[in-house]
Amino acid sequence: MEYRKLGGSGLKISELSFGSWVTFNKQVDASLAERMFGMCFDAGINFFDNAEGYEAGESEIVMGKALTSLARPRDSYCVSSKVFFGATPGPLPTQMGLSKKHVTEACHQALKRLKVDYLDMYFCHRADPDTPISETVWAMHNLITQGKVLYWGTSEWTAQEIVSAHEFAEKNHLTPPTMEQPQYNLLDRKRFEIEYAPVFEKYQMGSTIWSPLASGALTGKYLKGIPKGSRASLKGYEWLKTSMVESDRGQKRMKKVAQLLPVAEELGVSLSKLAIAWCLLNKNVSTVILGASKTEQLEENLSALDVLPLLTQEIQVKLEI
Repeated sequence: MEYRKLGGSGLKISELSFGSWVTFNKQVDASLAERMFGMCFDAGINFFDNAEGYEAGESEIVMGKALTSLARPRDSYCVSSKVFFGATPGPLPTQMGLSKKHVTEACHQALKRLKVDYLDMYFCHRADPDTPISETVWAMHNLITQGKVLYWGTSEWTAQEIVSAHEFAEKNHLTPPTMEQPQYNLLDRKRFEIEYAPVFEKYQMGSTIWSPLASGALTGKYLKGIPKGSRASLKGYEWLKTSMVESDRGQKRMKKVAQLLPVAEELGVSLSKLAIAWCLLNKNVSTVILGASKTEQLEENLSALDVLPLLTQEIQVKLEI
């Protein structure tokens, strides 16, 4: 495992990390999570991602139990949470968004669920049109000065919103966002490579990218429909099934996946490993967040680092589909 700096900060995180969107609580219980975390630690992973909105907080509870059971030194790994959607079904107005009240209370709740004294990273899961960016920056700065958060960041904010946060922080001598958590993969590239590029350059922001396999599309398993037990087959994720296969956009994406398969076959590797390794070619990627519902999947994804040396310039050109 290699480690990269989180943007311009001094924090070094593993090139591959582990997250829990969809899988924890719904597909992964505490026992299985503990085995997966053990595999991650053994592989050198030191960053684990979560959010209040994942399974209404239950995902953080599963992660907290697993990390506690493994009893690894707290200074040997990083954990994150994200705030915006709330952890309560049908949240009241004060139980969601990026107001100072919710940002602060959601942090305290995440600490309790994850069974930690502080969050290494705390993300604003989306921008909040109902809250001034200045209020959110102040809320995050206060949590950092209190020692409850070490680094704060954004997730799926526009470049202009990120710039506004930096400008307000600089003007008022507050802590600016250190990282952005965007989607980035072979099928979803434009925002990361074009819109965010000036932000990465000017502010030295790091990135903890999610969905390197485009919610499973880049495994190739959806080319013939929706496999039983897959993420798109889960109750509550019907929207994923529609966007993945049934919509016109989904069909176009599946055609691209089919075009990528021969490149993976040429290298003698799985498409999933190829897709994960490809993300690491971008210097602005600090870490690639993996997700898995089975130990076999996790083991497969962890070996993606072996593919990185195979991605020559010639192969990279073939992947420009």
